[in-house]
Formats: sequence, structure tokens, C-alpha cells
Amino acid sequence: MENRQPKKKEGLIFGVHPVIEALDSGRQLDRVFVKKGLSVDVLNTISDKARAAGVYYQIVPVDKLDRLCRGGNHQGVAALASMVGYVPLEDLVSSLMDQDEPPCLLLLDGITDIHNFGAIARSAECLGANGVIVAEQGAARVNADAMKISAGALNHLPVCKVQVLADAVLLMKAYGIKIVACTEKGNTSLTQSELTGPVCLMVGAEDKGIQSKLIKLADEHITIPMQGKIGSLNVSVAAGILLMECLRQRKLS
Repeated sequence: MENRQPKKKEGLIFGVHPVIEALDSGRQLDRVFVKKGLSVDVLNTISDKARAAGVYYQIVPVDKLDRLCRGGNHQGVAALASMVGYVPLEDLVSSLMDQDEPPCLLLLDGITDIHNFGAIARSAECLGANGVIVAEQGAARVNADAMKISAGALNHLPVCKVQVLADAVLLMKAYGIKIVACTEKGNTSLTQSELTGPVCLMVGAEDKGIQSKLIKLADEHITIPMQGKIGSLNVSVAAGILLMECLRQRKLS
């Protein structure tokens, strides 16, 4: 009988030295998992390298690593490699502001559902967005499922992963980018908002919306006009409507 090894997850790296080598090499990792109770020396080495590389690390029970690695000798450490190469936000913004066409960026706050994230990325690429901004923590992973749901859009759409979304907003404001928050409590209708200049559109999770800190930093609070009785939209649909209005205005200007 053929001896088959357990199938590992795509993009999975495990073992102390392979993960350290991946961090040292500059390979883009989505996150690092470290076993609870790992030796202090190894933990400090992994955590220091992860922080230096801007990679989120998480201390987890050993059974989580066992399930993730499916029988592999993980030595208490595993990492998930990114399916796409993340772009530093300032590099992207600086490059876009040097171009003739004003940029349109999309900031996602707390979008953890992989289907919503993939659908948003697909709409963003199709409707001419220049990039998507997500947080290191509390955001859907850019994995094989996200790539499939986006219909390959994530191969073409720049994705910026930042530690603090508020800092990302302040950076964009410093470059003269208008920050527009889409919220049910917005005081301006989407169709009345001026979206032809440099703009970043912000959307939040359906249950919590955009966090208050980001709402306060926004230059404008808009709402999508609706006539139905439900009064709310799926976040991926809302993002598509925002991007379509932005594209419409720019085509007419």
C-alpha cells in the first residue's frame, strides 16, 4: 500500500529554523503561530524577527498547530506565507500621487469574512481602484480561497497591510487624499459627494461598522441612498456601489 503523507496547507511553513529563515529572507508572511509554553529563547527570537518584519504573530495552544500542520513536526512554530506581495502604503501613495490620474483607494476596517473580502477585491480591480488597505489584525487573510473568490483580481490589485489603520489614514491625509467614511449615520448622500480628486473610501464590518477613531479622522461621512425596508447592504455590495459612483464621476469630469 502506498504510504501517503498528510497533505499540508498551501503556503504553510513549519519548524523553528524554516520559519526563522523565512523571516530573515524577507519572504512575505501572513502571520506566525507560536506554541504556548515554547522556550523563552525561541519565543524571543521569533517575536523579535516577526516584529522587525512587520508580521503579526500569535501564541496558540499546541493542538492548533497540530491541526494546522497535520502531523508535521512543527517544533512549536508555524507560519502562513502570503499569497500576494503586500505593498508598503507610503510607497504606493507616493507613487500614485506622482501620476496624472488622482488615486482611488479603499480601506477595509474589520472585514474578516473571506467571501466579502474576495468580492470587494474583485469589484475594486474591475472598477479602477488603485489599492486596498487592511489591518494586520482583524482582517481576512489573503489565501487561496480569497484569490479564487476575487477571480484573480488580487494578482493585479495592490494590497497594503498596516499595523494601525488610523496611522494609515493620517499618512494619506498628509498626502492630500480625502478620507470618505461610508456609514449609515452619514450626513451627505453618496451622489452629492465629490469623488473626482484623490480619495480613500472607508467601509467597515456589517455588525460594527467603521471604528469611531477612523470616523473622527474622516473628512466626510457619506451614506448610500436606499428606498427598501431593510436599510442595510452587504459590505461587498456597498463597496461596489461606492467604487462605481467614484468611477462614474471621474468618467464625467
